[in-house]
Amino acid sequence: MAEQIKLVAKNRKARFNYQVEETLEAGLVLRGTEVKSLREGRVNLKDGYAKIKGGELWLENVHISPYPFAHYGNHEPTRPRKLLVHKGELRRLTGKVAERGFSLVPLSLYFKRGRAKVQLGLAKGKTAPDKKKSIRERQESRAIERTMRREYK
Repeated sequence: MAEQIKLVAKNRKARFNYQVEETLEAGLVLRGTEVKSLREGRVNLKDGYAKIKGGELWLENVHISPYPFAHYGNHEPTRPRKLLVHKGELRRLTGKVAERGFSLVPLSLYFKRGRAKVQLGLAKGKTAPDKKKSIRERQESRAIERTMRREYK
């Protein structure tokens, strides 16, 4: 049986701004109005990051818009949200983030079997020359594809 995954949002700038070394999946602790907003796709991952505080993993600065039909009990759009990971994973991440200068960046947010999940990337920031190099490589691969299409038409 194939797993049902419904993509809600993708952080397209993350792979451009960071060199992603590895990824991991974490569950999200949410309120009801946040879940309803997520199901409508009203989320922005662009400036988000994950942080380890007090032995727990927190998702910071991810904007989930308030649910328009909730008159009271609505949520704060950029409040910190707790992430659910196994203790061993958390220990491993703590070591890597502390000593090697990695950051935890949200890559995508989705529903898997009805539960909200976030895919985090263990990443290092790219410098300006690295970004230019990735742009150049992308343009070259597109040019090669274009010429191949012309040749085999």
